[in-house]
Parts: sequence; C-alpha cells; structure tokens
Amino acid sequence: MKDILTRLALAAAITLAAFAITSDAQQSGNQQPDEDRTPVSPHQQPAPAPKSSTQTQTPTAPEKSASAGTNDEQTQDALAFTGRLQENNGALVLYDAVTKVSYQLDDPSKARPYVGKQVKIVGKLGMRSNTIHIDSVEIVP
Repeated sequence: MKDILTRLALAAAITLAAFAITSDAQQSGNQQPDEDRTPVSPHQQPAPAPKSSTQTQTPTAPEKSASAGTNDEQTQDALAFTGRLQENNGALVLYDAVTKVSYQLDDPSKARPYVGKQVKIVGKLGMRSNTIHIDSVEIVP
C-alpha cells in the first residue's frame, strides 16, 4: 500500500512539474509587445464582403489586383452591387438602401449618366477604401 501511495505522489509531482514548465515557456514566449487586437471596421477587413441579396458574384477569372499607387486590397472576383447613384458632398456614390452602405466609385464618369437611378454596378471592391472599381453599369428595372 505504501508503495502505491509513493508512486501516485511521484506521478502527481511529475504532472505538476510538466504543467509548470509549459506555463513558464508560454509566458516567456509572450514577453514581446502585444499586437493591436482592436476589431477592424467592415470596410477594412481583407476578407471578401459577405454575400447579401444585393451582392452576387459574377463568373470571371479570379485575379488579385490592386489599383496603381494604393495598397487597397480588392476582392478577387467581380461582384454585382445594386443601389441608387447619388451625389454625396460633391462625390458620386452608390447607396445600397438594404445594407445602408455607400460605396465610392473609382471612375465616376462611367456612372454619371445614371445619377438618381437604380443601377447595378459590376466591379471589384477595394476593401480598405470601400471603393468599387467599375467594370460595367446598367439600369435595374
């Protein structure tokens, strides 16, 4: 009986020592400054925007591109955005009433003839700037 108690005490001591060693190793590895873990706003996330009834993927060849001169990460596939084209502080934007989101347009001259109308814009979304890089614009009936 004494032999069994000695073995159990030894096993418990070894287990505690192993936990202490791994705990010390984890703490010493975490002495570097912590990264900023604040949540990123939706238009800054590098992941593609969630699909909704107003955004659908259009079959195109996947390609990763960024606009010249910026670090704005874009969606890989062209997406369809529907909404009303509006002037907002002198800039032309696509306002989606369903999601209540306004999108900037990279080339407003392509969409200017449709101001005030409900349209579908196909293009790639710049995730950080919330800008649509326009491929095509058409009126939605």
